[in-house]
Order: sequence, then C-alpha cells, then structure tokens
Amino acid sequence: MSDGGIVRIFDTTMRDGEQAARINLNTGEKVQIARALERLNVDIIEAGFPASSKGDFDAVANVAAEVRIPIIAGLARTKEGDITSAGEALRGAARSRIHTFIATSPIHMEYKLKMKPDDVLKELERGVKLAVSITPDVEFSAEDASRSDINFLVEVFTLAIESGATTLNIPDTVGYAMPHEFEEFCRAIITRVNKPDVIWSVHCHNDLGLGVANSLAAVRGGARQVECTINGLGERAGNASMEEIVMCLRTRKDHFGADTKIDTTKFYPTSKLVSGLTGVPVQPNKAIVGINAFAHEAGIHQHGMLCNRATYEIMTPESVGAPGTDLHLGKHSGRHAFNERVETLGYQLTTEQSASAFEYFKELCDKKKDVSDGDIEAFLFDRILRLTPEIRYELRDFTVTIGSGGKPTASITLAHDGTETTEASVGNGPVDAAYKAILKILPFQPELVEFHIRATSELADALGEAHVILRYKEIKAQGRGASTDIIEATMRAYLEAVNRLYSVAAAREVAI
Repeated sequence: MSDGGIVRIFDTTMRDGEQAARINLNTGEKVQIARALERLNVDIIEAGFPASSKGDFDAVANVAAEVRIPIIAGLARTKEGDITSAGEALRGAARSRIHTFIATSPIHMEYKLKMKPDDVLKELERGVKLAVSITPDVEFSAEDASRSDINFLVEVFTLAIESGATTLNIPDTVGYAMPHEFEEFCRAIITRVNKPDVIWSVHCHNDLGLGVANSLAAVRGGARQVECTINGLGERAGNASMEEIVMCLRTRKDHFGADTKIDTTKFYPTSKLVSGLTGVPVQPNKAIVGINAFAHEAGIHQHGMLCNRATYEIMTPESVGAPGTDLHLGKHSGRHAFNERVETLGYQLTTEQSASAFEYFKELCDKKKDVSDGDIEAFLFDRILRLTPEIRYELRDFTVTIGSGGKPTASITLAHDGTETTEASVGNGPVDAAYKAILKILPFQPELVEFHIRATSELADALGEAHVILRYKEIKAQGRGASTDIIEATMRAYLEAVNRLYSVAAAREVAI
C-alpha cells in the first residue's frame, strides 16, 4: 500500500449506528461519544445526517465545534438541500467532510429512485461538484454497490473523481457479499478506475454476520479506509465492528500488511460508554469488548493460562483497555486453578485442607454459576479454617416458613452426642424464629451480642456470610457461617459460636 499500510478508520456510530431501532442520542450524548472517539484516535467521525432533522443538524454542528482533531463528516444525499445543510452544520469544524451518496444497484435505481442509470450519473455529478464547492474533502458512496453492475460502478466512480471526490466508498449496504468475492470485486474496481491519488473505502453491514470479514477482505483488495461502528451498532443486524476490525489488523499484521492509528487501549471504556448511552448491552461473548472475551473457566484452559498466557490469549486484555484476564472459577475449573486462586487470596492450606476445600468448591458450583473470591473466602473460614476444637451441636435439618399472612416459623434439627433433637418456634423474622428454636434445644441460654450478615459479592447468587457474637456469663465467642441460603448461614454462625462457648468454658472451667 502506498501509504505504508495505514488504514483510516471512519466511525459512523453516531450516524449509521444511531439508525438502529430504538436508539435515539441527543446532542450532549453525541458530543460525549465524539470526545471518546477523538481519544481513540479515530480518523473520521461521521456525526450525523444534518438534513434529516433539526436534532441531527445541531448534533453535527456541536460535534464539529467541540472535536478538533478528527475530520468531522456529515452525510448527505446528492440533493442540493442535503449538501448545503451538511455544509452549514460543518461550518465550525477544524476539518470537515461532506459524505454524499446515491444508489447504483438496478433494484434501487428502479424501485427506490425511479431513475435511469444516465439520470443517476447526472445527479451524482451535480451533487459532488456542489459539495466540492463547499469543502475540498468530499466522499462519494455508491449505495448498494455490492449488488451493482461492476461496469456501471467503474463509470460512476470515474465520474465522481472527475467531479472532485477524494474518497470513494464501495458499500455492502445489505450485507450481501461474500468475503472472497468482495475482495476481488474491490480489487477489480480499484484497478479499473486506476486513480492512485484517491482513498478507497468500504462500508459493510452484518446481515449475514460477515461485516468484519468483508471489511478485512476489502483491505486485502486495496481499501485504505474502513467505515465501522463501536460495538457493531447499526441498521438491522448492524455494521462491521470497529474493535474487531482494528484488532484483526493489529494481531495479524503478517496476514494483512496493514494497521491503523487507533489507540486500542481505549476500546473497552469507549464500548462501555456507547453501550450506556445507547441502552444497547454488549453481549457477553462479544469479541474484544464482551465481559467473557478474556474469561477462562475450563480447567485445561486455566492451567494453560497459568503456565503461559499465550496458550489461550492471542491478545492481552490490557491491549484493549479491559480490566484483565478473568480465570473464572466454575464447575469446569480444575484443582490447579482453584489452588492458585486460594494462594492468590493469601491462604496457605495443607494438602488435606486443600482437598476438602476443592470438594466443597465443586459442591458450591452445582448450586450457583459464579463463584466469587468473596464466596471462596467465606467458605474457607466457615468450612476449612474454623478453629472450633469440638463440634458439640451440628445442624442436620431445618425448615423455615414466612409469608404475609402469619408469623415466621422455624423447625430445627440438631445433632448432639449421637442423637438428633427437633424443636420449632415462631419469631419476629425467620432468623429470630430459627434462633428461638435452637435455644429450646440448648441446655443453656446464651445472649446474642452482635449479628451481621453480608453478601460476599455483588452478584444475585452470592453467598450470604453471617457473623455473630454470643455471651454466656463472662465468656464471649464468635461464629461465622456461609451459605447460598442466608438463613442457613445465620444458623451455622450461631452454632459455631455455641460450640466455641463450650470450648472456652471448658478451658476456663466454667460450667455450662
């Protein structure tokens, strides 16, 4: 490539991206996105379609006034009113571009435009010349180019260049092209038009899921500008995703011989911003910016990652501004990854403790999908590291009922000295009812001094971790309990405190 293999990135998130159903950005939101795109080092920002509405005109004008480094483009049909409106909206830009278009496929010309090919040629000549009289940077697009006759396209693009256009766009407007044929299609047009001083661009839609693939194929065919959006937003199934195109070019320079000037470390925060402002969530498995893009759960994968990140990551999360690799612990995780996480959290377990902890971890994975660091710490304290020398009372079974029509009731079964005892009670709440039932079984009545319960993470299925302090006579003892059932967690904490009271009382020779 004559420009050293640099591909320009033309962002149309605020124009074509906003045309997606149920997206409506106001001027302030567009300015926020434009500033993020400027930090991303995008070459051209298409800020809107000024003639389409007063809101779009104002948004383009505000972006043009506030964002100074990238070229700011406004879309316009080849109609005089559209072009003059775009020129007016772009008046305050440091660098402006009018992007004008007309359809060239037989189906569009016949049914939408109701124009003959000669009429289309006359219209584009008038439109491009008018745009050039307003700004020297004019881009022309042949809408639905991928379904157009190639001989007619060569005539169209040649005329556009003669009329003053400096960038020519070959759109796959309805996502119809196949990568191999689109590469050859673009190469053939560029070769036949044979104007080395113009920039060739592509604008690919994702109707068949090939927007990125077709864009990359076009780069191999000679395109030096790619039109795309953050998160792949756009009409119908969306546009080609900027982050995927850029990272493909950067990761596989050996294949494409091309790169961009994009600061890829800004991708993740920009994706989050666009998602938040548009209200369109990013799918978890979205390439580059999805929350699972750098998450690993399978035990084999986690083991490989711990040995060398390159075993399963062809790019780093840091390279796209993502928080970092997530060795996600779940039911597919292996013992190696689990032990590594425990050590990372600062715990040193014996071989026996480690085996017990992993066994309980697997049990927990069957109850909940996501096991957080907080969950791990909670069950390590509750099940593995508990220092109660002797378990006098152990929870065997419980039933707690609560509803709007009556008082909460708890039925508790405890094991003690080889026998099981069951008692029931009502209370002001489920925890109160459970504790009163336990007190009916105990031969003494400890006083509840402190009670706390918290979630171990922000997830809805987080473990509940309870902490209590009981007092009997002059003795105090604390207890912890953790469970996916917060009522069970509170009972486990209470019983651990009871068992510790017995141990302390025995050591101090205090009768219970």
